[in-house]
Amino acid sequence: MGVPLVDLSGWFDGTRRAEVAARVDAALRESGFLLITGHGVPDELRERVRGLTREFFALPTTAKQPYAVRTGGRGWMPPDEQATGRAGGAMAPPDLKETLAFGSDDPAGDDPFFFRPNVFPAEVAGLQPAVAEYVRRMRALADELLTIFAVALGETEDLFTRHTTRSSYTLNVNHYPPLRQVGPAGPGQFRIGEHTDFGTVTILDRQHGVGGLQVRTLDGVWENAPFDPAAFTVNIGDLMARWVSDRWRSTPHRVLPPDASAPDEDLVSLIFFYNTDSDARIVSLDGRYPQVVGGEYLKAKLEAISIG
Repeated sequence: MGVPLVDLSGWFDGTRRAEVAARVDAALRESGFLLITGHGVPDELRERVRGLTREFFALPTTAKQPYAVRTGGRGWMPPDEQATGRAGGAMAPPDLKETLAFGSDDPAGDDPFFFRPNVFPAEVAGLQPAVAEYVRRMRALADELLTIFAVALGETEDLFTRHTTRSSYTLNVNHYPPLRQVGPAGPGQFRIGEHTDFGTVTILDRQHGVGGLQVRTLDGVWENAPFDPAAFTVNIGDLMARWVSDRWRSTPHRVLPPDASAPDEDLVSLIFFYNTDSDARIVSLDGRYPQVVGGEYLKAKLEAISIG
């Protein structure tokens, strides 16, 4: 299968739009994942957000506890809050991670579950403007990817983006602590358990590690995802796969537990999940699936992975 790398510069400068769309289509059909370069997001911004959130994760638990929230909230999701492997309905142990979560906060948002005030820990100076700029860039890039998706299908460019004018989104900054801190994983335990994503498109900025991202191939084999420090890793979620009547794959993936060969490996991933407008009515292109409402569909998925 493989996870291909696609340079988007030919899309943005207008010289290779059809070629880029065709390559993205092939990647989503065969893998459901791709790496993208030429995206225009500065490396400095990515590293600034990662560095600032690391300052928060380094605080003692007593300092982080006032920011603790449940799944879907804005703030700190402590260890034992999520078991992502339960998304498919099976039982799974808690993920070996902690998360600082931000998201859509427009006070005019039409659903209070998805539009909530963000929380910026007072202990980390400069976090709010860095996150605001990163989210702005991610929203623009996500809409551009959705436009590429539409062109890849031979449809009008706004096929998807006309349903994202008031979209909800989440930026999860995941911290995967080292083995020396968390100890060996329990049976069936991962940094993030096997799952598919839920919404339209996910944009991931990750760090390379032994206990890193794996993607399941069409024949059920787990492969380590390739890494390029300049690239984002992109994949689609269940709602998008449903929308395009399974032309593209919402691919199972997981993040491996800490490995004994790298006991000090300490990783931080920036994960941007993009959704539709909460009230968007999504009909699969060939009518294969019944209509769903974007917000209701996503809520059900999030409830499945929340512990408690």
